[in-house]
Amino acid sequence: MVTIIDSNLGNMLYRGKVRDTYDLGDNHLLMVATDRISAFDVVLPNGVPDKGVILSRLSDFWFQRTQHILPNHMIALADDAQALSTLPYHPLISDLNEEIAKRSVVVRHAQRIDVECIVRGYLTGSAWAEYKKNQSVFWQKMPTGLSEGFKFEEPIFTPTTKADQGHDENMQINDMESLVGKDMTDRLKEKSIELYNFAHDFAY
Repeated sequence: MVTIIDSNLGNMLYRGKVRDTYDLGDNHLLMVATDRISAFDVVLPNGVPDKGVILSRLSDFWFQRTQHILPNHMIALADDAQALSTLPYHPLISDLNEEIAKRSVVVRHAQRIDVECIVRGYLTGSAWAEYKKNQSVFWQKMPTGLSEGFKFEEPIFTPTTKADQGHDENMQINDMESLVGKDMTDRLKEKSIELYNFAHDFAY
């Protein structure tokens, strides 16, 4: 197994906590999922071997299976020569190292909505921490006596900010409406819950 911390392909468009993004022209991007580890918004010096390979294949798996619910930016895995054969030639793709290619996807350029759309089906993680402190989840009062891992009767939409730096923060729905508008907020909530239900049913 190989560990790749930096893709180092030159002329990087954007470096995230885990992914490196490059512009391929014609509204296409190359996104490389490195093996970097991000924990509590800190990128650690050591990576996990082949983590990026798994991340890219997970992305492809779910994007392929959910595009009937919501069209997405995914075009193909970067090591899928047949799928990429219809795209314009670009030296960055044709000369990709095999290990980088296994960690990469080619996507359409899209405008990002600066909201992290999170759906919770169970009382766990930060929702559990909030419940223990205030007996609420996403500012909604909950019954007493719930235990960690409790399954909600209906999934709860709990959006957060999408921070380039620092930790994402919980957003109330009216804050989200102020940022992206009520119609977009309603659509994102509806589609997020639909995606959650699809993935939940698929897994179970």
